[in-house]
Amino acid sequence: MSNAFPILDLRRFDSDRAGFLADLREAARTDGFFYLVGHGVPDELITTVFSQSRAFFDLPEAAKLGIEMIHSPHFRGYTRTGREITRGKPDWREQIDFGAERPALRLQAGDPAWRRLQGPNQWPTELPELRPAIETWQALGVGIAHKLLRAFAVALEQPEDVFDASFLPDPTQQLKIIRYPGQGQGGGQGCGAHKDSCFVTLLWVEREPGLQVERDGRWIDAPPIPGAFVVNIGEALELASNGYLRATVHRVLSPPAGRDRLSVAFFPGPRLGVTIPLLQLPDALAWQATGPESDPHNPLFYNAGDNALKGRLRSHPDVAARYYADVHAPTGEPASAY
Repeated sequence: MSNAFPILDLRRFDSDRAGFLADLREAARTDGFFYLVGHGVPDELITTVFSQSRAFFDLPEAAKLGIEMIHSPHFRGYTRTGREITRGKPDWREQIDFGAERPALRLQAGDPAWRRLQGPNQWPTELPELRPAIETWQALGVGIAHKLLRAFAVALEQPEDVFDASFLPDPTQQLKIIRYPGQGQGGGQGCGAHKDSCFVTLLWVEREPGLQVERDGRWIDAPPIPGAFVVNIGEALELASNGYLRATVHRVLSPPAGRDRLSVAFFPGPRLGVTIPLLQLPDALAWQATGPESDPHNPLFYNAGDNALKGRLRSHPDVAARYYADVHAPTGEPASAY
């Protein structure tokens, strides 16, 4: 059976630019999801990241809780199964969140709350090989995302570097390694329906299906393909293109009992504090740009820091209560950005 989503080869941006851009625009304007090959991530790194991830999830609970997210005002660290919230319901997954390894910003009275997001990660001392593998994955992911952003810029008939000032030199780099335990016959909420707040999401799944994409009120399976990232458009591109590109709602279903699903999700986004640029599209495209989606359950903000923070506050109410008690999340049902 053929796949519901196209497979794009990133190398074609250099070797067959016109054809690649046409395929990218078509994928972006239909579902906003596609598979990406030709990305240059070596097999050895993939093997290391997944073996180290499994080793972490196999650690005793006490070791995992030693880096629990509640210890981090930057929303970094381990989250137990059922402790992250999407659309008001617990997600059936355990995970570790990492960001770009940077020092915490010096805060002053009156600073916007999103400045608290920057800071160091929590790393498990039991697995010293995990940190260099994750940091290498992040560095490669930033390069892939930058090339995709340049491709999107050209596809939208903009200067190729139009997103550079919003992305470089220090983009946000939220990365999650996630384990979805099996439950019952499967099909429960592994991760509830949501959009991502970043520019693009780069998802790598070990083997188990479960990802679904909303299309015209139906859920379409997006199973893993060996050697390929699953890529989807995030809210930052929806905002920048005035809705010509749309972030797509998606979810993950739990596998059945006795199986699990392991994935690495990378969310490269705009630099904290920048205002996402509103592109001036040519008339041939602008008439199809109907504005960002107006959803009272998930308001969108052109300030990248505000847009990133809203999902964090809603997804992790325990961390929000400890470190952001002075900040009010937007009203409406939670819609996790991660």
